[in-house]
Amino acid sequence: MERLDKVISNQTGYSRKEVKDLVKNKRVMVNNILVSKSDIKVDVSKDIILVDGEEINVKKYVYLMLNKPKGYVSATEDRDMATVLELVPMEFSHRDLFPAGRLDRDTTGLMLITDDGEFAHNILSPKKHVKKTYNVTIDIPMTEEMVTGFSEGIKLIDGDCKPAGLEITGEYTGIVTLFEGRYHQIKRMFGCFGAKVVELQRIGMGDFFLPDDLELGECREFNEEELKSIIG
Repeated sequence: MERLDKVISNQTGYSRKEVKDLVKNKRVMVNNILVSKSDIKVDVSKDIILVDGEEINVKKYVYLMLNKPKGYVSATEDRDMATVLELVPMEFSHRDLFPAGRLDRDTTGLMLITDDGEFAHNILSPKKHVKKTYNVTIDIPMTEEMVTGFSEGIKLIDGDCKPAGLEITGEYTGIVTLFEGRYHQIKRMFGCFGAKVVELQRIGMGDFFLPDDLELGECREFNEEELKSIIG
């Protein structure tokens, strides 16, 4: 059970004070009955809440997919640079959203934004082995030595990387699959072979891949089936 004013505020962006005024002005109903107090308890799993005759679609959590462009940092706020939250549609601006994981400022592609901390932990935890898939372009030709090195795991200053997948798709391009997320991991792994990453795009999380119709900079909600394909 949750307070009515909290539920309405979380779902609509009204402040608690504004919800109190809505109730005072007889604009709020629960199960078709006018309410007189904004702090009554409601069961969001079964109670029907209406404001001005329109039902509030209660969502405990929100899960958004973003096709991140370059130039945005993976943070909720930043003093100097634009954040990925600035690309979230205004209808979700009242929620306490955060990026689940990070992509470097110059990396593009699939990013999950949510307010569900437990879900975010599950997709980021190394114990869950949720794979992340990337398109990579480097400045020298891809080699079988790189493929072997990735498959065996690469030693970095801060520890050994777990084995990763590298599929060569062109002279300078490949697809990398990771099961962990170290700082600048892909760039540092290729750096061990004297290569510099010039383009990096995340295209998949788990078994979910970036939709062809999700334009760069576009953000939309996941559906239930899409979410399940991330965790498996």
